[in-house]
Amino acid sequence: MKTKRKRLTGRAIDAMTPARRQKIIDEIDRSTPEQRSAQATAPTQAERARLDRAAKKMGRPRLGKGTRIVSVTVEVDLLKKADAFAASRGLKRSELFTQGLRKVLAA
Repeated sequence: MKTKRKRLTGRAIDAMTPARRQKIIDEIDRSTPEQRSAQATAPTQAERARLDRAAKKMGRPRLGKGTRIVSVTVEVDLLKKADAFAASRGLKRSELFTQGLRKVLAA
């Protein structure tokens, strides 16, 4: 009969004596990757759901309904002026373009 191993958490490892910690490390070092793979278990449905929720939260926060990258052709001199204007106001280029589009579309 297979014995169920207790999952180790960071707190549990921190609470261990150095000798116990070293014993666990030695056990892991003695096993092969194939043996460790055979002992591994797939996440439960609850764990999978928790991992999926965490993955969705990663990355940049969503703006509005999301964003899309677009390629726009702008005259070099106009782009230089726009960049200087944005820098003087502490804006990114994309923020300046977004504000300009909103003003034009609101009119």
